Amino acid sequence: MSRGLIRGLLAALFAASVFAQPRAAPPSTASTSSPILQRFLAAPDPDPTDFRALRRLEARNEHFNSSAWMDVWTEADRAGGFRYRIVAEGGSPYIRSRVFMPTLETECRMWSSAVPERSALTPDNYVIEDRGEERNGLAWLTVRPRRKDVLLIEGSIFVRPGDGDLVRLEGRLAKSPSFWTRRIEIVRSYQRVAGIRMPVALESVATLLIAGRSTFRMSYEYETVNGQRVGNPQPQPAPADVVSK
Repeated sequence: MSRGLIRGLLAALFAASVFAQPRAAPPSTASTSSPILQRFLAAPDPDPTDFRALRRLEARNEHFNSSAWMDVWTEADRAGGFRYRIVAEGGSPYIRSRVFMPTLETECRMWSSAVPERSALTPDNYVIEDRGEERNGLAWLTVRPRRKDVLLIEGSIFVRPGDGDLVRLEGRLAKSPSFWTRRIEIVRSYQRVAGIRMPVALESVATLLIAGRSTFRMSYEYETVNGQRVGNPQPQPAPADVVSK
């Protein structure tokens, strides 16, 4: 398996990990004996009508000792869809062109597709169960996909006990996107921004045959959400340990 083919595979895997962006469920009439599960299913989850955010993308492949980073202004609204503008970048040109750019282009396509419904954290897509435990003050629920789908996650969600609001999702893709992929682990964190639940961080770790362990991270800093100014993000300094290959 050639080095170029492996790197092309990494690009597809990282794009797939960003593609899997489960949203919390809308209000549900599903019967359950768990109060925290009821609160989670009933928690308000309106979609943002528009946003503007500065993102930092970082990726590293240990086997090839290569890494890259990119700062990108992203914005979206219902009329114009998703748009992005690169403001700073460094490290491996291959990772930037074959991992970061496909990831951003995938998100552009998502805005005009049915992906949110297919990946939503709803009883239609998942069996959701209360573990009856807490971690770091958050209630712990398990999620098991009802079908094998690269858009779904098998793992856990962590919500605030008082109102059932989603804080973190972690697990692995329910279906491998490739024969060469042994495992893809994802951790995705959320916060309320201007009253809207928004993603603030994503990390995926892919374990591949031959290529070994690769990591992808993306963080979000919001300037506006639904027309409300919420911050003043600025591009960050370049990481000190980037390896250009």
